[in-house]
Amino acid sequence: MSPAEEKSLPLPERWPRASKFALSACAAAVAELVTFPLDLTKTRLQVQGEAAVHRNGAATGQAVPYRGMLRTAAGIVREEGLGKLWQGATPAVYRHIVYSGVRMVAYEHLRDSVLGRSEDESFPFWKAVVGGMSAGAIGQFFASPTDLVKVQMQMEGKRKLEGKPLRFRGVHHAFMKILSEGGIRGLWAGWVPNVQRAALVNMGDLTTYDSVKHFLLLNTPLVDNSVTHSIASCCSGLVAAVLGTPADVVKTRIMNQPRDKQGRGLLYKSSTDCLIQTVQGEGFMSLYKGFIPTWMRMAPWSLVFWLTYEQIRRICGVNSF
Repeated sequence: MSPAEEKSLPLPERWPRASKFALSACAAAVAELVTFPLDLTKTRLQVQGEAAVHRNGAATGQAVPYRGMLRTAAGIVREEGLGKLWQGATPAVYRHIVYSGVRMVAYEHLRDSVLGRSEDESFPFWKAVVGGMSAGAIGQFFASPTDLVKVQMQMEGKRKLEGKPLRFRGVHHAFMKILSEGGIRGLWAGWVPNVQRAALVNMGDLTTYDSVKHFLLLNTPLVDNSVTHSIASCCSGLVAAVLGTPADVVKTRIMNQPRDKQGRGLLYKSSTDCLIQTVQGEGFMSLYKGFIPTWMRMAPWSLVFWLTYEQIRRICGVNSF
């Protein structure tokens, strides 16, 4: 193809991966803003009753009583203000621009070029699992610093209620403070459970959505439209929440723990140590703290994301996912 012919092609055909990155980032930003209050509620629930905090005497000031999902959300609005339900939304959007963009491009590349999808568009389940977990891990590794900032900013309101000084003035200040205290490695604190969680979540999200969607297209009268996309996205949100919540609890606690001057955690030595302490101190079901808001967030998040993503692809002339 000559340079002149190449320039005449639409952007999605000239730069397919960059176009898919941009489209998935836009869809993820919309989904994140719509469902962010549930993510904040989930994060607050996951650190309530943290056994290691009480055991190490790290908690000071007035203790916040245990609350369920609705009381936690209502308490945030009453005690901190309605706008605080979106505290940490800016780094969350940054995170999803990187995370969703990378994972979607990586998954499609693995599915279509590396693992090899069949001509009838069928894709063996085991390949979908490998592709989903790999894409999620890659995307989350690159997005881990923004996730760290998001989690720590979400906890600022809780620190204020406990009588502790606020740590950050904004997103840029949070990045710079974490960088100055822990160096480059400090920005990737908690990246191991973060990547583990992302691999599990994407095994639930990407794998389930892709598998259910193409199963419906190949084995039922349904066609490639919003109805099929909605059914597949509802399934993916539920499976992703079940698989990802335990790793999400560990990730949140690792990222939120206080650190020494060398950037080492004061409560947990590793994600495995956090897992063991959590189960021993609070019981196995503590790994599912925040499951309801996690699921309630993942279900609409998946629905909004996949419907938006598929429609944006159609409008821009990109073939269906």
